[in-house]
Amino acid sequence: RGSVGLDLVSTVNVTLTDNRPVVVATTFRGPLIIKGKACGALLLGRSSSTIKGLVVLPGLIDADYTCVVQIIVQTISPLIFVPEGSRIAQLVPIMSLVEDLAYGQPSRGEAAFGSTGPGVFFSIPMNRRPLVHAHFSNGSDTFQSPALLDTGADLTIVA
Repeated sequence: RGSVGLDLVSTVNVTLTDNRPVVVATTFRGPLIIKGKACGALLLGRSSSTIKGLVVLPGLIDADYTCVVQIIVQTISPLIFVPEGSRIAQLVPIMSLVEDLAYGQPSRGEAAFGSTGPGVFFSIPMNRRPLVHAHFSNGSDTFQSPALLDTGADLTIVA
């Protein structure tokens, strides 16, 4: 009823004897159809898999993928046995926000583990970072100044 994800079921017994990634086939074959329209999906692990020590590597399933969806799993604590019929991952449907950009791109079809999506390349002039008018305040004191912004992975620098 309120579930966001669709469970994926493994089709084979798998034993993970070390921490190398292993590909596991599922019973689901694309495309994923929601309300009559093909849509993409995020492939995510179920929390119950993680608790058991099974790490499901996240993936993106394209709306035009037409083959068996496979799950990449690994463990940080071998030896783990995953029996056939296990619900170890889920698909979370997502609608494409770049459909119009993909015009002329090849269809995904049965090609797995790759990309057929449009290439998007962002660039920023290196001689001028984004400039904003920043407002600074400390108690009742305030001042306004133009500021150059630079953003890193987990911090923003204002100069």
